[in-house]
Parts: sequence; C-alpha cells; structure tokens
Amino acid sequence: HPPLFFQSYLFLLSSDYERSEWREAIQKLQKKGNSQAAEAPSGLLFPKVLPWISPVGLQPVCSPGAAAGCVPLKPLSCPRPPGLRAELGGAAGADGILLQAPHRPQHPSHQWLVMAASPGRPSFVLDQPCPAAAGHPQPGEHRGGHPNVGAAGWVAPSGRSPVPTPIQDLLKHTPADHPDYPLLQDALRISQNFLSSINEDIDPRRTAVTTPKGETRQLIKDGFLVELSEGSRKLRHVFLFTDVLLCAKLKKTAVGKHQQYDCKWYVPLADLVFPSPEESEHCPQVHVIPDHELEDMKMKISAIKSEVQKEKANKGQSRAIERLKKKMFENEFWLLLNSPAIPFRIHNRNGKSYLFLLSSDYERSEWREAIQKLQKKDLQAFVLSSVELQVLTGSCFKLRTVHNIPVTSNKDDDESPGLYGFLHVIVHSAKGFKQSANLYCTLEVDSFGYFVSKAKTRVFRDTTEPQWNEEFEIELEGSQSLRILCYEKCYDKTKLNKDNNEIVDKIMGKGQIQLDPQAVQTKNWHMDVIEMNGIKVEFSMKFTSRDMSLKRTPSKKQTGVFGVKISVVTKRERSKVPYIVRQCIEEVEKRGIEEVGIYRISGVATDIQALKAVFDANNKDILVMLSDMDINAIAGTLKLYFRELPEPLLTDRLYPAFMEGIALSDPAAKENCMMHLLRSLPDPNLITFLFLLEHLKRVAEKEPINKMSLHNLATVFGPTLLRPSEGESKGHLTLASDIWSHDVMAQVQVLLYYLQHPPISFTELKRNTLYFSTDV
Repeated sequence: HPPLFFQSYLFLLSSDYERSEWREAIQKLQKKGNSQAAEAPSGLLFPKVLPWISPVGLQPVCSPGAAAGCVPLKPLSCPRPPGLRAELGGAAGADGILLQAPHRPQHPSHQWLVMAASPGRPSFVLDQPCPAAAGHPQPGEHRGGHPNVGAAGWVAPSGRSPVPTPIQDLLKHTPADHPDYPLLQDALRISQNFLSSINEDIDPRRTAVTTPKGETRQLIKDGFLVELSEGSRKLRHVFLFTDVLLCAKLKKTAVGKHQQYDCKWYVPLADLVFPSPEESEHCPQVHVIPDHELEDMKMKISAIKSEVQKEKANKGQSRAIERLKKKMFENEFWLLLNSPAIPFRIHNRNGKSYLFLLSSDYERSEWREAIQKLQKKDLQAFVLSSVELQVLTGSCFKLRTVHNIPVTSNKDDDESPGLYGFLHVIVHSAKGFKQSANLYCTLEVDSFGYFVSKAKTRVFRDTTEPQWNEEFEIELEGSQSLRILCYEKCYDKTKLNKDNNEIVDKIMGKGQIQLDPQAVQTKNWHMDVIEMNGIKVEFSMKFTSRDMSLKRTPSKKQTGVFGVKISVVTKRERSKVPYIVRQCIEEVEKRGIEEVGIYRISGVATDIQALKAVFDANNKDILVMLSDMDINAIAGTLKLYFRELPEPLLTDRLYPAFMEGIALSDPAAKENCMMHLLRSLPDPNLITFLFLLEHLKRVAEKEPINKMSLHNLATVFGPTLLRPSEGESKGHLTLASDIWSHDVMAQVQVLLYYLQHPPISFTELKRNTLYFSTDV
C-alpha cells in the first residue's frame, strides 16, 4: 500500500482510487480558501461525529473545523513525530492512524490514535500526550495510581505495543476505583453507537436529543420488555424520555449496515394514564405458558451450556461452539419471551391501550415510578410529525443504555457466571413505617437473565415494626442479585383485580443487593440492611454451593428418622411406610391439595427445622403441631426427609439401570425394564414409592387450581428420589453451573414415566416377579 504523506500525518489506504478521491476533495476546497465542512467521501477515516477522550473530559468531535481538536484544511506547523512506523506496528493496512495537532494554550500538543472499524467493531479515538511533549509520560508509564494508564485512562497491557485496543480491553485492565474508569465506560457507550450518529448538537454524556423547539428531551430509562400485541408476544425496546414513552423494535439490517430502530408506537406522558383495576378487568386475559414447558426449556439451555463447556475444555472446533451458542441464544430468547406473566398496562387518553408482560414486580414498579415522577412536571400534549418521530427514533440507537437482550449467552466468557446452589435468607424485621399496616416481603433473584419471585413472608398485621424472622432456602440458577420488596397487604375485596397475575397490594419500598461470591460463600451468616424509601429491612444470608447441597449425609444418631435408612425406620416402627411420610401426605391432602404451588413454593426454613426436630424426637405433640403449621412447611419437611435419606429411595445400586431404562426408545422394552426395576427395589422402598406416587397423582388432578402438573411434580421430586449418594455420584457431578445436567433431566423423566403410567399395584408387581430374573 503506497503511503500518502500530507503534512505530518500518515494514512494507510488499500485503494489508490480512494486516495485520489480524498486528495481531490481537499484540493478542491483549498482552491476556494474554505476550511468548512464539505461533502466528503464517506468512510471510516472521516466519520461525521467522532467521540474523543481528553485530559479535560469526554467531548464529541463534529465536522472538520467545527470543534476543538478537529484539523482545519490548511498547512500545520507540527513536525511528523519520530518513530511513526514503529507506533503503527510497521505494517501496511494497520488498524491505527496516528494524528498530531499543534500546541494548544490549555494543554500540550496532542496526538490521536484513531481506530478504523473492523467488522462488528465501531471506531473510536484515544487522545493522549504526544511522546515528544516535555513533562508528559509516555504511553505505558505509571500515572497517578495505575501502571500503563495514559492521560485518558488508556491502558497498554503488558507485552503489547501501544497500538489501538478495543475499549473493552481498556476497561478490563483498569481498576473500577480508578478516576478514569467512569470516563472509559462513557467512551465505550459512545464508541459503540457513533457510526449511526447524525451531525447534531448533543451533550457530552449523550443522554439527550434536542426537540424542534430547542428544548432538551432527555432519556430517563430504557430496557427490553415483552409486549402482548395482537395476541402474540413481541420483544420491544422501550424508551422513556422526559415527555414521551416510545416503544420500538430493532430493524433487521444487512451485515455492515447501521442498525436502526423502528417506532411501533409512542404516548406523550401528558396523555399517559395507568388503568384502574376496574378498567383492567376488560383487558385481554394473558395466556400463561405452562410451568413444565418453561422447566423443559431451562433443562435444554443448561444441557447446551454443559456441552459448550465440554467443547471448550476439549478445545473443540470454534464452529461447533458457535452452533451451540446460537442454539442456546434461540432457547434463551424463547424463555425470555414466554416467561413473563405480570401485566403492566399503559393507557392513552385518546383510547388506545398497550399491555406489557414482566417477570418481576420490582421492575414493573421501577417503570411506573419513573413515569409518575416525570408526570408531576407541567407536561403538554403533542403530536410528533413524521420527521420529528424519525429524528427521535434515530436518536434511540445512540442514546440507549441497554445494548443487549438480557440473556446469558450475550455475556462475555470472562463475566461472572453467577451463583449456583442454595441461598439461605432470614428476613428479620423492618423499621421506618409512619403508619400501622399489614406488611409482608417478597424475595426475587435473577435466573436465566430475568428476575423471578422466589419467596414470600407471612403478613404481619397492624404494625409499624414487623418482626418476621423467617428463613427461606432459595435455589440459585446463575444468580447475581437479590431483590427485596416490602408490600402493604390489601384486604379490601372491592379493590382486588380479577386478573390472577395482577398484584394489587401496595409496594411500600424495594431494594437490591449484588450477590458477591466472596462475601456470600462462607459458612457463617452475613447480616445486612436494605434501605428503601426511608424503610430499613434487616436480613441475613448464607450460601451453600450445589456440590455441598447435593451431599446425602447419614445421621450419626440412628434413633431419629432423618438421615436414617428407610428399612431401619420401617422395622423400628413396624410399619410399611415411615410415619413421617404418612402424616405429611395426610396433612397435605387434607388442607393443601388446592394450595397454589404446593411442593414448589418454599416453606419457612425455621418451621421445617422445627418439624424435623419433632419427628426425630418422636414427640407426642406431632399431630397438634402439624395441624397448626403452614402447609408449605409440611410439604417442605416431606421433601427434606427424602433428600436427607443416606441413599436415594430408588437406591444407588439401581441408579445406572434407571438411567439406561428411561433412554430406551422401544415402548415395550422400556415398559418391561422399568417395571422390572421396581420389582428389584427392597419392599420398604417400593411400598413407600408407590404410596408417594399415588399421592402425587392426586395432587396433579387439582392442577387447574394448584397449578402443579405431573411434570412440575416430577421436576420437584425426581432428583430428590433418584440422585445418588455422595460416593456413587462422583461420576455424575460435573460443573457447579451444570444444574440441569443430562442426569437431572433423566431423573425427572424417570419419575414422570411412573406418574403417567396406569396405577401400579405392589401385589401385581410381586406376583410377576416369578416370571422374571432378579438380575438387573
């Protein structure tokens, strides 16, 4: 590539045609004696708006001559810096272009490293001191607290020459507490978007657009929401400006083309109202995807994650990994689209209504509060012309703060995968309420890229200082945050919304904390306080990793029932089914069979531990205590009993055979194998399993009321009844993040097979034993 020298600047081009175009355009302007912007050939070397970082802050650079730092089209006296080729790496066609401008009064001579955009990466500029400038450190010298940081926070990683580096790299090597870190974050946002910029006045942080009247329209909040449109779910990017709510979707564009948004609708905030519960009743009913379909998809996603990890560990082909990642993205996108069920309705005074579906009441509250705060100002109704709407929609791409769809496959490989295991949370108390009220809290954690509600305290009535002191065990699936919401319970039947998914209780406060793996992963409880709207909620938490929570630990005391072999318990009790199993099932069928989410919703951990102690001690007050206890605690006690058996109910010995049997494709062979395996179980195990099986079928018969299908129940109980004990499971446990591994999916399928099977009789099974071999 022949070099083109023009004054003291060097550009490297791959085309003589392009070089000629640039030369002719400049010479044409110079004949006129004009140094203003002109119709220049568009290209990566000459963007219309170019962001740059300087020692005095972040500034946009507009057309030539229009702003400080732009090079006017007249000869410059600054000499060509020495070692120019060395700084470019000495290679023709390098990504970098080095520019140098004359001295300015406020600071010494500067040079700019301009990144040419490579496929999929935008261009950006790093402004740093000229190496020849006296008193200024060279790139890579130690500056004020962090080695390798230049004037703008440019980090040259060890062993690299100071050629242009993507800003993502700069952030990785800059400490979060370094003063340049916020600057780099801003630079990253701008650099990702400036290729689509239009040449307009914008503020340094690029959070506002100017209206035709000269007023500033600032972006307050944006994010991805699911809209129910014409009966189908659509993923939208919603933008809340100071005076308008705009709903858009990203246009499909060809490779290399600038991405743009297409406006689906907008509502001026002066015309926006939230419908009352009475009006909401006339809104279309939300079609909720069955839980078992969502759980199936989570299993598929986790299985693909496991395959990706294996491919990376085996240094597999990048094409295979990319195919898996693409499949994972498609599945996660489906989950993101179909999981939300909490309605968020927007109404335009002119008659049109819109319905979003969210998975988190916390998020719905955030959007509602942000809109209501803006509506307190004096807002005027308006109608945007097509040009105004086009400009506003065009500004969304560069102003947005949320760039990627919130799915885990969009995360970088070095980002934290989150926590997998069980988070134990005790919600102690709350202070700061001005009036007595009926108060309760809910807990949300993020899972598969979106937040879900996981636990709820009891309602503490008529108080300003509720003392809940309730403990919950929350399963984490790649979680990074915990949210606590505090509600005032509404008992007024006239205010209740008939939409099952609508929460009409008033949110008194909400708060969020990051789940720091280092802080959480200790054996001791960690106490914390979340402040929300003047309310302080005290809570404690500790984390148990999945590999620790999967251990089956035999009890040292053989006098109790938890952690004791089922054969020992039944022999001692002279019963066919352990007393604890019979009593818990009887209580659930008496008053919990219609409880929504029975066996899925966590009971209060302290109640479960109290029941465990009573059953272990064989206390005479068991029946009285059961009748007074919350039904979810009783259901949790039954699950805990099976989970703490020293070996699974379906035994370690038969586990590999169950895994092989469920994988058989021939129905007749599978039937023979699965029935034969049941015959091979010890009598106490088999009788207890059949007793539990019939109970779970009766629970599933009430699915329209309790929302617990056979599949849901198999998901809850499958791993509990089949997961091998520690000694047997070493070969089955892989990565901590591999929650829904292939084994877990198979465990669920085994129980589901028996749940879907016609009634199985112990007598019939044993009668047929005569005709089969006892070997498995």
